[in-house]
Parts: sequence; structure tokens; C-alpha cells
Amino acid sequence: MSTQQEQPQEPESQEAPEDPEMRGAESPQQERLKEKEQGLAQDEAVDESDVEGETVHLKVFRYDPEVEGKQEPRFDDFYVPFEKGMTVLDAVMYARDEFDSSLTFRHSCRQAVCGSDAFFVNGKQQLGCKTQISELKQPIRIEPLPHQEVVKDLVVDMDHFYDQMHAVEPYFQDEDTPDTADLEEQRQSPENREKIKMSSRCIWCAACMSSCNIAAGDNEYLGPAAINKAYKFAMDDREDDEIKEHRLRILEQEHGVWRCQTQFSCTEVCPKDIPLTEHIQELKREAVKKNLKFW
Repeated sequence: MSTQQEQPQEPESQEAPEDPEMRGAESPQQERLKEKEQGLAQDEAVDESDVEGETVHLKVFRYDPEVEGKQEPRFDDFYVPFEKGMTVLDAVMYARDEFDSSLTFRHSCRQAVCGSDAFFVNGKQQLGCKTQISELKQPIRIEPLPHQEVVKDLVVDMDHFYDQMHAVEPYFQDEDTPDTADLEEQRQSPENREKIKMSSRCIWCAACMSSCNIAAGDNEYLGPAAINKAYKFAMDDREDDEIKEHRLRILEQEHGVWRCQTQFSCTEVCPKDIPLTEHIQELKREAVKKNLKFW
């Protein structure tokens, strides 16, 4: 017979019956965290739906003299999906690519350098590639540049503008340059370069010409862009005095600098921030000084 006493067995632990009301119960902290996560998820879903559903309302000028039924100017409505950083040019390109391939406008570099996409946006001359959609009130009204002949839709005839630009002889001239094979470079002082630096930023977009009331009423007026281009060379110290006088004679003609009424509209719309009106006034002063005679 064994002397080892049999150890009493501990009763098996029995789990309390599950209360249906307590099923799935969580601590107050876990409940708060869960509610917070659900709230954030709902907010994100709303934000994403807002971004995905947001559209930009464009009213685009349309005109096509070669197509019957489109010869009467009108405005077409386009609703373009908005994206952060979208420009006016981005929007009209989307409208052309997705809705109406016949929509016509000019654009090239998309870097505010070529000057080909100047439009009349919400009543102001602006570069399409530089103008942010987010900064404009809707509906966004996009028209061709005023005071220019419309070729089709947003495209205007630029021939007259280019003629005025070339009329001021926009190229460097120096009759004192020796005609030899071993020419030395014609150096420009830093001070003189700084003086004409802003005038050299012109991209020939014609926004200033379009905004000028004088140019609108006087087809022979050189216009702010051409006069600014002349300023760049007239104020360049590397050209001699005779050439400068020749330039001033071009500028002081009846339809030159004296037609400017200092309205500053050209300066306000210039996408490159060139002080066009100031340059015109300085050329007026130079023309006066040239005609002063002291005995």
C-alpha cells in the first residue's frame, strides 16, 4: 500500500457565462480612439471627394470665320476638373483635349518665356501659363487680347504688333566698330547693364499693347513694347551718340513717346514686371535734352 497521500485535485476553473450585453465591450479609452479614427477617416473621405468632384467653370470666347454656324462670336462653357497648381493654360488645354478639339489658342514653352499664350482673363491681360486658377473668381472668362484682330477663338493677328517692334530697329548698332578680323569684345559696365536689365526681359507677348488706350485709338502709335525695346538700345553705352540720336528721332515722332498719356496700364499688365511707363518717360526726357541748345 502506498504511503503517499493522494493530493486533492483543484476544481477546474469555469469561465463565467458570457453576458450578451457585455459582448464586444471595450475600455473607454479604446472607444475614444476608435471614434477618433472613424472621424478622421470620414473627414479624409470628404476631403478626397471634394477634390475629386471640384470643377472649374470656364467661359471661353469662340469664333471661327471659316465655319458656317461659328461666324457669330459666342462663349462656350467648359467644366474642367481642378488640380492643385492648375493654370489657365492647363485648363484650356484640358478643355481642348477632352471636350472640343477645335478650340484654338497659342502656346509653346509653358514657362512664361515665349509670350505666345497671352489672354484676356477676367478682364485683364495675363499669361495663361503664369495665371493660377485658384486666384481667379469663377466663372473664369477667357477672351482673346482686345484691340487685336481675332483670327480664330483665342488667336489674334500679331503682324501689326511685330511691325511696330521692328520699326524701332531692335538690334545693336555701332558705327565705330572696326571692320577687322580680330575684334575685341565690347564690354558693358555693370552699372549700365543694371540700368537696361529690366527692359531686356520683354517676351513680345503684346499684353501691354492690348491694354493701351492710345494704341487702341492710334494704329500708328509705336506702343509701349516697341518703345521699351528702343529704350534697351538707346540707353546702352556701347552705342555711339550718333546712333542714339537716330533712335531718339524715331521715338520723338508724332506717333512715338509723346503719344503716351502716362496711364500705367501697360506697366500693370506686364507679366515680366517691366516698368514700361517709367522707360517711356525717361526717353521723353532724353528727347528734350537732345533738343536743348546752349549758347
